[in-house]
Amino acid sequence: MSEASNETSWGRVDEDRTVYVREGDAERVVGSFPDGTPEEALAYFTRKFADLEGQVTLLEARIARGTADASAADTVAKLRESLVEPAAVGDIVALRERVEKLGSKTAALSEKQQAEREAARQEAVAQREAIAVEAERLAAQPEASIRWKDTSQAFEQLFTDWQTAQRTGPQIPKAQADALWKRFRSARQSFDGARRAHFAQMDATNKDVKQRKERIIAAAEALAPRGIEGIPAYRSLLDDWKAAGRASRKLDDQLWARFKAAGDVLYEAKAAEAAQTNEEYAENLTAKQALLDEAEPILQVTEHAAARKQLTAVQLRWDELGRVPREALRDIEGRLRKIEDHVKQLEEEHWRKTNPETKARSEGLRGQLESSIADLTAELDAARSAGNARKVADAEEKLATQQSWLAALGD
Repeated sequence: MSEASNETSWGRVDEDRTVYVREGDAERVVGSFPDGTPEEALAYFTRKFADLEGQVTLLEARIARGTADASAADTVAKLRESLVEPAAVGDIVALRERVEKLGSKTAALSEKQQAEREAARQEAVAQREAIAVEAERLAAQPEASIRWKDTSQAFEQLFTDWQTAQRTGPQIPKAQADALWKRFRSARQSFDGARRAHFAQMDATNKDVKQRKERIIAAAEALAPRGIEGIPAYRSLLDDWKAAGRASRKLDDQLWARFKAAGDVLYEAKAAEAAQTNEEYAENLTAKQALLDEAEPILQVTEHAAARKQLTAVQLRWDELGRVPREALRDIEGRLRKIEDHVKQLEEEHWRKTNPETKARSEGLRGQLESSIADLTAELDAARSAGNARKVADAEEKLATQQSWLAALGD
């Protein structure tokens, strides 16, 4: 500030403390400061300009960062109004130019933000549309394929997603929001109704099946005093059990455990009896194994009568020894059957050779073969004498064939 003229580049103070601001080539009175010095007067109005410039600078920064909201346009309008004839000393013209530039930037930013808000609203609508569509899909599932617990949890999550979108997302038109909510609510109510009906039916089924199976369990438990003799009746009850239907898994498992426990009593009695029987039969098994060791030389006998006599003696002793444990029956019977098959084969072979009808047929065939062989021998001698190689070969082949047949008949 010049002490002589009490002025700066943008303003001055006259003798009666009136303050002026320069705007281009002109100047304008902005006020007076009668109670202070010229320096204090200019400083006061310079601070006024600094306040205005600070507001412009702040708005410029907000627009540059993209954080200015819809009120930015109002702020620009107020700044324009404040800069018409501001009571301030500073570069008013430059500040007005900055505000004008802010006007165009604010309009562009507002347009951009409006587009972003519209896109956000569309996305919010799409999000709620997706929630409604998924709810309708869940509600439309065939009852036989619905996993009730999982689907209930899915509906709860969809409801939470809806609330979150409503609370934190952009606001969407009320008509759209109401229509989408109605779809979601209708789908959820439909599912809830189906679920209640399903579990009501399940409860009724469980009650009915439980009553039937309780009666079957009571009948099974009543068989316990009969021990092993009760097993056929228990097996019949098992058929009734299968026909009684199924309750819920937990209930059915509990009922089955009781029914099986009743059967275990009977089968444990059977197992105890079998164990006692096997213990009694163990000595029989040892005796039969020893008898088989004695009988196996029959496999080397070739005369049918002797083999049959020895086998008969073994069979008589075999029956007297009694039964053996079930698990050893197949092996022990198999060893005896092998000996019996050998004797049977010897007897069939003997019968084949001694059967009168078979023998008569054999003797008649033998005579025919002997006569034919004699004729072929004569033909062979004649062919050899004639030196006819073809007839010799033919006669030798026929003769060899019929000689082999004769040999097969035996003596």
